[in-house]
Amino acid sequence: MTSIDLTAPVGQLVADRPARARVFEQFDIDYCCGGKTRLDEACANKGLDPQEVLRALEQAESSAAAPDETDWRHVSLADLISNILNTHHAYLKRGLPELAQLAAKTRQVHGASHPELAEVQEVFTELRAELEGHMMKEERILFPLIQSMESGAACEGFCGSVQNPIRVMEYEHDSAASALERLRSLTGDYTPPTDACNTYRALLSGLAELEADLHQHIHKENNILFPRAIELEATLLHTAPVNRHE
Repeated sequence: MTSIDLTAPVGQLVADRPARARVFEQFDIDYCCGGKTRLDEACANKGLDPQEVLRALEQAESSAAAPDETDWRHVSLADLISNILNTHHAYLKRGLPELAQLAAKTRQVHGASHPELAEVQEVFTELRAELEGHMMKEERILFPLIQSMESGAACEGFCGSVQNPIRVMEYEHDSAASALERLRSLTGDYTPPTDACNTYRALLSGLAELEADLHQHIHKENNILFPRAIELEATLLHTAPVNRHE
């Protein structure tokens, strides 16, 4: 009998065992922005047999561990933020300009025979701008705030509460997820057409890689970092003196 609870949120299941993300990617189950959805509900939404998904999860857990099995729920928030910056923000800062060039070149060469490439470039351009602004807000506002809280300072000043910038970040995560869904739809699940050149194939491969990285990125924030920061703030506000500057 499986030990996996079908009523558990899918984001929590991945937080418990990061290797499960590979299975959810395989079945196109959203464990990042949709991380609060119960596993049985996620299966129903996709028309999947829950037992088939459970078997795949069990098989993944019995195989070799994923390269990164760090339990991010039990490291410092500063270390989790460092991982997000050095892994996901660094990837985006390097990859987004490269994908922009590929999208422009592919549209120029293949746009006449594949008119959907015009929308692919437009959706990607909007997504890139949103992600670059999103990273800047995290790096300049939210992440320093969380790190300050972890050092013992309550959330004070212009933001009012850490929940305020978190709500903005979660809204932008949802918007990015919608853009990814549109890109997947426009490209037929990133499948190269028969006349695709190497540049075209590199674009589709890069978009698929971007989607996979963003799923992990958003999962770490929505399902681990943000709830822990909110819980930390509540603890600080409960234990801190009324005026911390006296």
